[in-house]
Amino acid sequence: MYRKLLIALDPEDDGEGKVALETACGLVDESGELHLASIYNPGSAGFFPHVEETTPEDKEAEVRRWLDLLMRKYLPINRSATLHVVAGTPGEALVALAGNTGADLLLLVSRGAGSHWLLRKATVEYVSVNAPCAVLILPPIARETIEIDT
Repeated sequence: MYRKLLIALDPEDDGEGKVALETACGLVDESGELHLASIYNPGSAGFFPHVEETTPEDKEAEVRRWLDLLMRKYLPINRSATLHVVAGTPGEALVALAGNTGADLLLLVSRGAGSHWLLRKATVEYVSVNAPCAVLILPPIARETIEIDT
């Protein structure tokens, strides 16, 4: 059993969130800590950064709402989790967060080579090589989206 478990989630993928949280609850001590994390891109640094439709603060708030909904939906009543919403490069941010939280295990879901987000495979590889703790990579899960009221 693990004492501190960091779970990296795509908060817009309900199926991934459900499987990751169920797996995590089976691996963490009763008195252990769960940390849910999602990394988002704060905006573009392209030629027209002023054309962004949403601010970084709005993106962070939206990701936090998604994570909170996943937590309330799939964590057992007797469990709680600390939410971490971080702007940046996914691999680097997850490795840093694992170190900062003192995680014993970092759990993430692979999207595999056929992912709509090509960087996902690179993120999994980066995290598995550089994490300061054990890493559990769950196999790809069929994508399901959830709706939240905004």
